[in-house]
Amino acid sequence: MLPLVPAPAHLEHGDGPGFPLTGPVRILPPEAAVADGDPVAAALAELTDALAAAGASPSTAADAPEIVVEVDPEDPLQLLTRDVPPVALTSDAAALEHYRLTVEAQRIHLLAPAPVGLARGLTTLLQLVRGATESLPPLRIDDRPRYAWRGLSVDIARHFFPLPVLKEIVDLCALYKLNALHLHLTDDQGWRLELTSRPLLTERSGLTEVGGGESGYLTQADWTDLLAHATARAVTVVPEVDVPGHTHAALHAYGELTPTGQAPEPYTGTDVGFSQITVHEPATRPFLSDVFGEVARLTPGPYLHGGGDEAHVMTREDYLDVVAELGRVVERTGKMLVVWQEAGVADLPAGALVQLWASGHDMSPVLDAARRGHDVILSPGDRIYLDMKYTPEFPLGLDWAGHVDLEQSWAWDPDHYSDDLDPARIRGVEAALWTETLTTREELFTMLLPRLGAVADVAWSPQSVRSDGGYAGFTGRMAAQAPLWRSREWAFHPSDGVAWL
Repeated sequence: MLPLVPAPAHLEHGDGPGFPLTGPVRILPPEAAVADGDPVAAALAELTDALAAAGASPSTAADAPEIVVEVDPEDPLQLLTRDVPPVALTSDAAALEHYRLTVEAQRIHLLAPAPVGLARGLTTLLQLVRGATESLPPLRIDDRPRYAWRGLSVDIARHFFPLPVLKEIVDLCALYKLNALHLHLTDDQGWRLELTSRPLLTERSGLTEVGGGESGYLTQADWTDLLAHATARAVTVVPEVDVPGHTHAALHAYGELTPTGQAPEPYTGTDVGFSQITVHEPATRPFLSDVFGEVARLTPGPYLHGGGDEAHVMTREDYLDVVAELGRVVERTGKMLVVWQEAGVADLPAGALVQLWASGHDMSPVLDAARRGHDVILSPGDRIYLDMKYTPEFPLGLDWAGHVDLEQSWAWDPDHYSDDLDPARIRGVEAALWTETLTTREELFTMLLPRLGAVADVAWSPQSVRSDGGYAGFTGRMAAQAPLWRSREWAFHPSDGVAWL
């Protein structure tokens, strides 16, 4: 069994000798220039390092075994350029992630219709090299993603995690072919992105977090750096500013958003649903316009997440009014709005996405939005909320959605999550990691791994392929990932039932 996560859509084993990894290897990159910042450049650099570690030395000799990487000549419009935009996570864009990888005795050939497809194929080749000893077996892989949106949401508002850690999370996403990093930047406990139009958001609310410890925030330079790192790995960053609930940090910074005009004291607890902004206050519309307008200008990706969840103290009318205003504001920025499932009841702009999270709760807002033509992202808490405890006694995490072990994250089919949800309306799958109980890099990765590999398998691999191998097949593939995690000092939970290497 090849140690590939996620499983490729089609894998065919060949006959004869494999491709040698102990000796000279000639790498032939695409004919078009591969520039810094291109996802192919980053993947090629990582592959070169892995080949060297395996014993394959770079060579220019014409008779050396070769690795050929090229854009499909039948699709000349897909050119490698220096300015690689973040990908719109749609079915049309997902088609560009298709690749074909052929391994023979003297030649490895990777072909894709676009740079993003080459990046995905190089990731597969990278996993093969890392899992091999002296050679790669002859094979052919034809691969493409099942869902266009394959994401991870990380909360950096409850506890802040700095730029270097976020870059590692991007690397982890890219390794397993996830293409969206959704960052929860604001909540009751803190505000994590510097905005020049509203400087008090970080001056007053950028240094607080759960538990009262001193925290931090991303400067605009940090944000630009993170976006460049993500783009170079074909990962689209989706920033979230959560309104109209989860807004205590904003109210603390700008008291004019409250009915009394008085700013409340900082909040460092973990309760939810007690804060709100409404359109009754004259300051609300300018605030939304400034904040979402500036975040849009700072973020080249096509999406803005507006939150919309757990606004428990609002009347239905006030809630609908604010979400409608949010939709108008985001629409004016030229971005596409993403909202949590409660906001599916509101008047949303065309193209807005609705994200299901509360497994076991009322799904009618999601279903109603889907019937009106909105696509859905599935993030069911009882499957892929990675802040849920692995087991009842696990020291980290919460358990409001139950206990989510590795098998629970893997053993489900999004197309059959709900009999009432048309599978054609499912844009994709996104895991979520909330940080009420997580304070360190080690704790963060312990909750991500190994379950994020299960999420990647669900989001990328055809259900028929996953069913053929079963959970035992998946754990065999996952077990082989551990040496890489250790080499990068990525902590992980050694889930039971896996023969970890």
